Amino acid sequence: MRTSDPLIEVRAACAADAPAMAAIHATCFIKSWGAAEIGQFLGVPGCLALVASTSTAQSPQGFLIVRSAGDEAELLTLAVDPACRRLGLAKALLAATTGALRDAGSKQLFLEVDEGNSAARDLYRSLGAVVVGRRPRYYEYGADADIFSLAL
Repeated sequence: MRTSDPLIEVRAACAADAPAMAAIHATCFIKSWGAAEIGQFLGVPGCLALVASTSTAQSPQGFLIVRSAGDEAELLTLAVDPACRRLGLAKALLAATTGALRDAGSKQLFLEVDEGNSAARDLYRSLGAVVVGRRPRYYEYGADADIFSLAL
């Protein structure tokens, strides 16, 4: 899977990527997923797991996991190594994901994002996502989550 940016490669995640994905997740979230938890999504029907890296990287620098059912999909997690942010990895992952979901018949992508995560909120809005709801105290540290919806 190629992106429009020749310096970023996006591909399907495999079992061998799970430890690197878990390490990235641990740098991004207070309650992170381990390799075993991430591995549960890899290769499962209805789940799409992608990794992204710059052309010079030896291992994934970002990843996402999406689960779909019927014509709807939910972004379960998206994480980019903090040292690799602002390189376009998240945008490339989302572009590849929305294309794949569209091709598979999905019409809508939903996701929750911490109300204080302005970088993620700005990214989702730049793709056309809109806030459609709120989950009070969604995160274990007490923050609310906004529910975004993106028409595919």
